[in-house]
Amino acid sequence: MRRSHSPLTSPTRGVTVSVVRLVALMTASLTSAQAADADPNASVSIGSLYEPQNLDNTAGAGQGINEAFNGNVYEALFRLSDSGAVEPVLAKDYKVSEDGLTYTFTLQPGVKFHSGEPLTARDVKYSIERVTAPDSKSSRKNSLKGIASIETPDDATVVIKLSARSISLPYNLSYVWIVNDAAKDLKSSEDGTGPYKLGDWRRGSSLSLARFDGYWGSKPANGGVTFRYFTDATALNNALLTGAVDIITSVQSPDSLKQFQTNKSFTVAEGQSTTKLLLAYNDRVAPFDNVKVRKALARAIDKKKLLNAIWGDRGLVIGSFVPPTDPWYVDLTKVDDYNVESAKALLAEAGFKDGFTFTIDTPNYDPHPLVAQFLQTEYAKIGVKVNINIITANEWYSKVYKAHDFQATLQEHVNHRDIVFYGNPDFYWGYNNPKVVDLVKAAEASTTTDEQTARLKEANTLIAEDAASNWLYLYPQIVVSKASVTGYPVNGLNSQFFASGIRKAGK
Repeated sequence: MRRSHSPLTSPTRGVTVSVVRLVALMTASLTSAQAADADPNASVSIGSLYEPQNLDNTAGAGQGINEAFNGNVYEALFRLSDSGAVEPVLAKDYKVSEDGLTYTFTLQPGVKFHSGEPLTARDVKYSIERVTAPDSKSSRKNSLKGIASIETPDDATVVIKLSARSISLPYNLSYVWIVNDAAKDLKSSEDGTGPYKLGDWRRGSSLSLARFDGYWGSKPANGGVTFRYFTDATALNNALLTGAVDIITSVQSPDSLKQFQTNKSFTVAEGQSTTKLLLAYNDRVAPFDNVKVRKALARAIDKKKLLNAIWGDRGLVIGSFVPPTDPWYVDLTKVDDYNVESAKALLAEAGFKDGFTFTIDTPNYDPHPLVAQFLQTEYAKIGVKVNINIITANEWYSKVYKAHDFQATLQEHVNHRDIVFYGNPDFYWGYNNPKVVDLVKAAEASTTTDEQTARLKEANTLIAEDAASNWLYLYPQIVVSKASVTGYPVNGLNSQFFASGIRKAGK
């Protein structure tokens, strides 16, 4: 759902998605010469700004745990690949009943957890129930609420029965990490089935992953990886320049790229983005329960100017929560396009001719404080005063996400296909349009992807017309590495960073 630090992921900016992806893949591809030079036991150092808050993705761990653990330490029945395809992992195969209400999964044989325990159907049942439990903090809990029961007729078979059709079930199960049902204290330890096991976590500094020799799948192309954490983008860039890290998962500023682009010792790769920066209102409270107020605030922001100030010619202005990589994308940038006079008129119609004052709770990491200041200046032009309250990621989670104690907030959302959050009135922003709720529900019950796409396109358009939030821009996704390092993911969908294919040339 959200990042615990600011992410960067890449848009299309007038170039087709397929071309952008092709260029990115060509940039990061491994040549045969490099493959011959790669050291299979090399340790890879990965620089990141996204340290986990804990190690449990059902306990509000933030974006950092997904980056480090998803597909590396933990696996799921399915995986969202770097290309956006849903692929089976721990599910060897599955079948669906004619009415679409029963899914029967057969598990991969010979899979062991890092503790040495074998994977069984009971572990899968336990793992799904962890995500759907009342105290789970998983943002995907609502997506799995249609599960009526989980049966385990034998160790290799899992039967999931639904209360209603769920065309996205395999996709939603890609968010469920399979955990040993005997595992304890998952906030500071782990017991997954992935190609790496947890090495050492030095809070505030680094998290190392050691190669798991008992892994059931293909052996990693390296000897292990260490995520090194930085709180400052300049320090992160300097770490790559000085050789302290081998790769940066996402560059934070276009100004820093030139030093890498002009140096043959480095590779710059651009991928696709699912990361949206938005000003989210608490739609439950006045004046944000008034659609005219929300639309006025949307029209008062020069998004192109904002994007250029933060990212130069990178990134993409968006008019809804849906990026171009989602099947139900519609270009809605003209719905509430920049128009200061129209914004003033809408405010007057809403009863706020002289404006009003509100507070933006903003995370304390870039680019949020800068964006908040930009919004403050823009809104002053229509008589709206903005107070800025800078908070930590932990405070954001407890105050905004959990307690809904806010008027408006800046936040980035990284997930793929996350328009469904607007179909949940209990979500932190409190948007509640019954027609959207019904469309999201009907889309999930669709029998074909065409039906699903049509319904979510309609929902997307309604959400934009309601100005449910103020969607500012889509981040670019820029990965920079030493030229000797290859095979890494370039898209980082859902902020994941698969490490097992990374190769590092020997010295």
